[in-house]
Amino acid sequence: MNIAAHVLLVALPVFLYVAWRDRRLPSARLMGLAFLASQFPDFVDKPLAHLFFLIPSGCVFLHSLPFALPIVLAVVCLAVKTNRTRSGMTFAFGYLSHIAIDSLWAVTSSQPRLPSDLFWPFLSPVQRPVVPTWVGPGLVVLKLWTVYSVLMLAAMLYLLANEFPGECRQASTN
Repeated sequence: MNIAAHVLLVALPVFLYVAWRDRRLPSARLMGLAFLASQFPDFVDKPLAHLFFLIPSGCVFLHSLPFALPIVLAVVCLAVKTNRTRSGMTFAFGYLSHIAIDSLWAVTSSQPRLPSDLFWPFLSPVQRPVVPTWVGPGLVVLKLWTVYSVLMLAAMLYLLANEFPGECRQASTN
């Protein structure tokens, strides 16, 4: 779980695209959405796996393509229907980039092929310790991560549910 790498590899392309396309800096809301989308799978999977033990690993469920693709499709369709295409595409890019980055790290670090986590529940997940080393003694870090995850998921829902004034105004004038 490398938060900075996920954020940089999502936020930088979003920032550069908007700056190039619109000749202005992206809104703080769009960059916030890029940040949140880049962490989205970890916000859900880590607590479900390591605190509640509902899934076999912190790298399955929302890290898995059978779940990720329908979610991305639904968000993009809703975004297009509500004239928030840039927001929907930012979410899709951030979410799918997270999965791609995790898979790339898995391929380069321990195995020469895509991890089976990508196709869970159709394939068994990669075996990992039940409690990873980063959670700390007494699960303190995991409990803090869970609180942080809930707050960030609420922020993402807020950003996705509310209109982005600049983007909607621009769509209505075209």
